[in-house]
Amino acid sequence: MTAFPEFVSAGEALTDMIRTTADFWQSRIGGAGFNVARAMARLGVPSAFAGAVSNDVLGRALLDGAGKAGLDLRFMQCVDKSPLLAMVHKTSPPEYFFVGDDSADLHFSLSRLPSGWAQQVRCVHFGGISLARQPLADRLVRLATALKAEGVHISYDPNFRNLMDARYDDTLAAMAGLADVIKVSDEDLEGLFRTPVTQDAFVKLRRMNPAARILLTRGAAGAEYHDGDRAWRAAAPRVALMDTIGAGDASISALLHGLMGQPDSDGAELLRMAVAAGAAACTLPGATPPTLDLVQAIAPTVQVSSLV
Repeated sequence: MTAFPEFVSAGEALTDMIRTTADFWQSRIGGAGFNVARAMARLGVPSAFAGAVSNDVLGRALLDGAGKAGLDLRFMQCVDKSPLLAMVHKTSPPEYFFVGDDSADLHFSLSRLPSGWAQQVRCVHFGGISLARQPLADRLVRLATALKAEGVHISYDPNFRNLMDARYDDTLAAMAGLADVIKVSDEDLEGLFRTPVTQDAFVKLRRMNPAARILLTRGAAGAEYHDGDRAWRAAAPRVALMDTIGAGDASISALLHGLMGQPDSDGAELLRMAVAAGAAACTLPGATPPTLDLVQAIAPTVQVSSLV
C-alpha cells in the first residue's frame, strides 16, 4: 500500500509581501494552511499541504519550499492562474490585505487528490482565508465533513481577516461543529463574533461544539487551553522578538503534534508546548517554522496554571 502522510493541512499557500521599510517589500512563502503543514513537518510529523498554487515563479517558490520542508508534494496542484498575494504592510501585530481575484488557490480540485489518502491520514487541518473564498470554501467544508464521517480528526483555525463578515457565519458554525480541536486568538473572537467582549464571544464558540478542545491565544498575554471542564492558562515567555508572523500557526502545530503523539497528554504540558512554539516562531523571520529543539528549549520558561 502506498504510504500517505499522517497529517494534511488544506487551504491556501500564498506569497507574503512584507513591507520592511517605507519603500521596500520582501517576498516570503506563506499562507496559514501552508505554514501549518510546514510547521508540523518541522516537528517531525509526516505531513502534506493540500491546495493549488500558480504555475509561475511564485508558485514554483512555494513548491520548492514544500519540498525543502519535506512535505508530500502529491497533494499540491499547479494551475495556470495568477498567484495569491498577502500584502503585509505591518508585522507587529501583522496587518494584511490580499490580492487574488480568480487566483490559483480557488481552483483546488478534490478529485485530483491522491486515491486512498483519507484512509491513512490521522488529522486534517482547515482554516485561514481559504474558508472565506468561494468556491474553494464550499469544497473544503465538504471535504472536512466527509473526513469527519470517516473518523479523521479535524483541526480548525479560522484566523480572522476582514473579509470574514456575516457571510462567514455559516462556515464558522459548520467548521466549529466538525472540529475536534479549535485554535482562536482573542482578536479572532472579537472579529468573528463582531464584539469587543472576548469572553462573550468565547462562550458562543464553545456552544457551537462543547466537546472541542480549544486553544485560545492572547498575544503577549499568553494563552489558554480548554478541554471539557478543565482549563489552563500560560504566560507568554520573554523572547527576542523578530516578528509575530506565523506564531499562531506554530502554536496550533505544537498542540496537534502533542495530541497526535500522546493523545492523553496533560493539558498543562500541551499548552506549555503550544505557547513555547508560538514564542519560538516570533524569534524567526516571516513564517519560518521553529524546530522541536527550539520549542523544547523555550518550554521550561513557560509558566502554566490551572483555570478550573
